[in-house]
Amino acid sequence: MERLRVLIADDHPVFRDGLRILMDATLDTECVGEAAAGDEAVALASSLRPDIILMDIQMPGLNGIEATRRIHAAHPAIGVVVVTMYEDDASLFAAMRAGARGYVLKGASRDDILRAIRGVGSGDAIFGPAIAQRLINFFAAPRQASLPVFPELTSREFETLELISQGKNNTEIAGRLSLSQKTVRNNVSTILNKLHVADRAAAIVRAREAGLGQEPV
Repeated sequence: MERLRVLIADDHPVFRDGLRILMDATLDTECVGEAAAGDEAVALASSLRPDIILMDIQMPGLNGIEATRRIHAAHPAIGVVVVTMYEDDASLFAAMRAGARGYVLKGASRDDILRAIRGVGSGDAIFGPAIAQRLINFFAAPRQASLPVFPELTSREFETLELISQGKNNTEIAGRLSLSQKTVRNNVSTILNKLHVADRAAAIVRAREAGLGQEPV
């Protein structure tokens, strides 16, 4: 039986150990490498070319969302399954936009994790039961005339992101919003954390994908 080659990307060694033991104890999977940070996951994806990457979201340096985006752009045949403690809509849809084909919670059973690996390995998109129910609820709920963009952001953070997406620097943003530059720096840092992006350039990409960045006429 040909085994699915799995790369594990998570900054918690105990969790990585558990996943590696599970992969190596299962007849149709094998662990071919481990990464403790997003940058390392991107590098190992290129050198090892695994079939599947089990990707955490919150890691040192490059986070799992941005790592997934880069891996998907460079190696679209590699299937990324996000394995995370985050079950909010923002994280779920950010992972999907980045190219993840699976999303399961860290509290999922071994069978659910293996089902996601096998499903994505065969070309399907697989979500754990709790995440699948969130998707069903999201799309079944009555929609407003327009869905809010980045609902995780406060109104001031949203205004800041809008100006960032227009290419404004912190000094220009401070002047436009009548804020101190320290406050703007803090707001930018919060925005990057909430959007799970590594830097300002990645935030601009996310914002423009959502339709922001148009200068007012």
